[in-house]
Amino acid sequence: MTRAMHQISQKSGAAPQVFLIPVAHQRMKNNNYLVVEPASRQAVLIDPAWEMEKIETILAETESTLCGILLTHAHFDHVHLARPLADLHNCPIWMSALEIASSKFSARQLIATEEMPYTIGGLTVQPILTPGHSPGSVCYLIGENLFSGDVLFAEGCGVCDGLESAYAMFASLALLKSRLGPHMHIYPGHTYVRPPGQRFGDVMRYNMYLQFTDKYSFAAYRLRKGQNLRQLLNFL
Repeated sequence: MTRAMHQISQKSGAAPQVFLIPVAHQRMKNNNYLVVEPASRQAVLIDPAWEMEKIETILAETESTLCGILLTHAHFDHVHLARPLADLHNCPIWMSALEIASSKFSARQLIATEEMPYTIGGLTVQPILTPGHSPGSVCYLIGENLFSGDVLFAEGCGVCDGLESAYAMFASLALLKSRLGPHMHIYPGHTYVRPPGQRFGDVMRYNMYLQFTDKYSFAAYRLRKGQNLRQLLNFL
């Protein structure tokens, strides 16, 4: 296993295997994830960006066949390599219908998703619509693993561009709190302090954005003055 790849799901049996692929471009640092069905070695890739060679190397090292690409939202650092990888591996790309409509993202292989679960290469994928960071942001639940893009980080939540977006983010986080068990693992699109794979029960204790009980105080804090680009791009 290369230094660039870390298996962060250690469960045995038929549970999906989760591999972290840290990638970077200039000041941007992203977490890509490869999720592998252990029996068939069929896999999905989440939010691929920046380092094509690294992703291809990890696919080879895990002896995985890429069967699909899941996009949590349409921001460039999350979709950068989706089209070329889909072309190379002749596989589909999934994004929420709402995000496609709002962003105008397009690809020959693109499939619009709703919230019905579907199966990719033996992996059951449950999309959860979580707007706020973008109009059609989606989290993907695969087994006991939530891939949360820029909606939920270990220590916080994604940027909101106005009051209605902040209200939507509050509702999305409330939805996740109602859907996720404390044992489930959170895999965000960026790392700030705590590494990916934190248990949701732990995240509930130390993530202050999950403590708000009304959308007004949540929005006031999420949109507070004094936040700057250096803080927002403080990726490890």
